[in-house]
Amino acid sequence: MTNPSTYISLYVKSFQTITMADSKEKSYSEIIEKLPKARFWEAQDIYHWEGFWFWRDVLKLVMTFRDNFLARNDDVLLASPMKTGTTWLKSLAVCILPDGRTGDATAAENPHSLLPTVEASHFAIKPYEIDIYDASAPRLIHTHIPYSLLPDSIKSSSSSTKIVYIARNPKDTFISMWHFYNSALCPIPLEKAFDCFCSGVYNSGPLFDHMAEYWIESQKRPEKILFMKYEELKSNPKVQISKMAEFLGKPLAREDEVEKILWRCSLERLRNLEVNKNGKDFVNVSNRSFFRKGEVGDYKNYLTPEMEEKIDQMSREKLEAIGLFL
Repeated sequence: MTNPSTYISLYVKSFQTITMADSKEKSYSEIIEKLPKARFWEAQDIYHWEGFWFWRDVLKLVMTFRDNFLARNDDVLLASPMKTGTTWLKSLAVCILPDGRTGDATAAENPHSLLPTVEASHFAIKPYEIDIYDASAPRLIHTHIPYSLLPDSIKSSSSSTKIVYIARNPKDTFISMWHFYNSALCPIPLEKAFDCFCSGVYNSGPLFDHMAEYWIESQKRPEKILFMKYEELKSNPKVQISKMAEFLGKPLAREDEVEKILWRCSLERLRNLEVNKNGKDFVNVSNRSFFRKGEVGDYKNYLTPEMEEKIDQMSREKLEAIGLFL
């Protein structure tokens, strides 16, 4: 028979854990209530914290991650701003690292159902096989969190955690974002969305600061951060996939391996799967929303010359000035 004191000890430990969690949740809520806020997409409030904007529920998860995540040296973190090729990056990583970090990569074909985004896990309909905070095995996870707000255990000079980041031309990023939020939240005119984009008032924005942070760190520590460009992945996918695999310590020795990954992760194949045509892995977002065009230069079908010039000017000031050309 189990000693009654054992039950008492377990109960007290459980109660303390719940109390600490509740206390932190209350503390985060109190902090958020005091932050500057704005209206995003005419649909919900968004809060400004340490240089970037986040929705309330997302911000709580960002704070939780920064305060509690303990990185392993063999963890891999995928990072990206919103709408810069996240789905493709996830798909590639799952194929390159089929070593148990993401469960059975053949069980489901939507990359978002296989590999959690730290601050979006709260919105997933079904639980992930990966526990973000379980450090008993190497983890492959994704985030939209800016570099400056990552946990110290990832950023530390003594940490060997790998980061793969993907960036995209800001003009195409904006158009992709506009289409995505029009389907996920509510439709708004392009002109209003453009003002929102240029102000940086959107989840994990401003985009230019987000990309600049990771770019600067990748130049300092290229062995830690692989900075990928969506356009290069589109124009020369075999070279970029091989480069990513090499960086992750899983070099692809044969060309047919690269071909297989390229086919498996292609937009056409993923978009036409039943789960991605009619499935739903997140609250209020259908899977088809993640598979639109994926084209380079689609912005030309939407932006006026004045809009293009404004974004180009921001790119020159924020990105090209530090050597980043997109």
